[in-house]
Amino acid sequence: MSSTEPVINTYANFRDNVLPRIKRLGYNAVQIMAIQEHSYYASFGYHVTNFFAPSSRFGTPDDLKSLIDRAHELGLLVLMDIVHSHASNNVLDGLNMFDGTDAHYFHSGSKGHHWMWDSRLFNYGSWEVLRFLLSNARWWLEEYKFDGFRFDGVTSMMYTHHGLQVAFTGNYNEYFGYATDVDAVVYLMLVNDMIHGLYPEAVTIGEDVSGMPTFCLPVQDGGVGFDYRLHMAVADKWIELLKKRDEDWKMGDIVYTLVNRRWLEKCVVYAESHDQALVGDKTIAFWLMDKDMYDFMSLDRPSTPLIDRGIALHKMIRLITMGLGGEGYLNFMGNEFGHPEWIDFPRGEQHLPSGKVIPGNNFSYDKCRRRFDLGDANYLRYKGMQQFDQAMQHVEAKYGFMTSEHQYISRKDKGERVIVFERGNLVFVFNFHWHESYCGYRVGCSKPGKYKIVLDSDDLLFGGFNRLNHDVEFFSTEGWYDNRPRSLLVYAPNRTAVVYALVEDEPKATGNLQLTQNV
Repeated sequence: MSSTEPVINTYANFRDNVLPRIKRLGYNAVQIMAIQEHSYYASFGYHVTNFFAPSSRFGTPDDLKSLIDRAHELGLLVLMDIVHSHASNNVLDGLNMFDGTDAHYFHSGSKGHHWMWDSRLFNYGSWEVLRFLLSNARWWLEEYKFDGFRFDGVTSMMYTHHGLQVAFTGNYNEYFGYATDVDAVVYLMLVNDMIHGLYPEAVTIGEDVSGMPTFCLPVQDGGVGFDYRLHMAVADKWIELLKKRDEDWKMGDIVYTLVNRRWLEKCVVYAESHDQALVGDKTIAFWLMDKDMYDFMSLDRPSTPLIDRGIALHKMIRLITMGLGGEGYLNFMGNEFGHPEWIDFPRGEQHLPSGKVIPGNNFSYDKCRRRFDLGDANYLRYKGMQQFDQAMQHVEAKYGFMTSEHQYISRKDKGERVIVFERGNLVFVFNFHWHESYCGYRVGCSKPGKYKIVLDSDDLLFGGFNRLNHDVEFFSTEGWYDNRPRSLLVYAPNRTAVVYALVEDEPKATGNLQLTQNV
């Protein structure tokens, strides 16, 4: 769905048209979904029928290799969304009933069937299953030169309840009790140990919502061995907040969700992914601006309060997510400019056994594409939103704040709706208030010297109101404020996010992950 046209895109088209865009936006890695062969197109590639074949609907194996080679030429890592958590229920073209029984690769009976996904569950206690899956991971790295994996459905693997209808509170009994599938956890340790042993530079990311302890510790230290955990709670929090009035947003609640991760556990964070874009749900941009996006995103028409609010908060949400949420940042393609509407796969009517009929969309591809042209159009407000995303990535590339060990939140004021924090040698100031702007606002900082604005969401270039003068210099003054040894006086306009940097600070190269998620 990475084409601007309503068609199934190809590896070659993605190589020629999408990869240069990813590079230009400032991302340094691409996570590609739906690579393993799957017969059901609308499964996002998660119902795998052939684990050792790249999907033929996008082109040939050589086309995929050419895509990966081109990404490497551009300096991009290529991570594969690998599915080892379950397999397609199909008998004719899948592993199910491969030898005529239901227990060849999977648990037999109900234990081997995922009731929500309607798919088969591997028996990780079987030597042959382990050999099959381990060789599969190695094969993708060796044959196609992928740089690593994002392991799908890890929470489902690690627990016999699959993380369904369970609320994890952090109690260790939830992680190390009878509900833990020890065989699955051991497999995850094995595959991480094998990947990092054969390819020390390879990156592994685990999709875990439970917060399993030791998830990102090396296997030799008793951990599961992942490099990063996908920080999934943040996207849900933003959707929860967008259903509320601005007056009901709590600054402490936002900060708590963003930083709620284990000490020294590296996380990849995202404000929204493909899940939020699916039909029946809404993207952040659509939650914010809704039907006004159809009529008021053109620069030759007056804006509306809903559009002004939406564009401002969309930029703030992305920046604070990237600034506080983890050591890697993930963007689903198109969301960098606030892609309108939703994703809907071509589908026909479904007749359920109960007699209920779920209407289809007449097998339409109309909502199964990405309108990159909107973000490039000089006459639309989408371009400013895209340029802000590009500026975010370049500030990170220059200052490397996401990989800095220094992170300190000095203010989360529920009355003024202000959040101030330090990440690396940068000071971030967010004013979420809907009408209050603060002149001469004092914010704490740790290092003495002269500061300058390096990113301003209110910049005219980003669709803002240009209320800040970027030529102004800000000098720190001695004296404790908000538990910081020094402070600055700044102007904080309403619904803005501003990043300040020490003028003397010499940026260092960064090694974080800035991913774009592609299907």
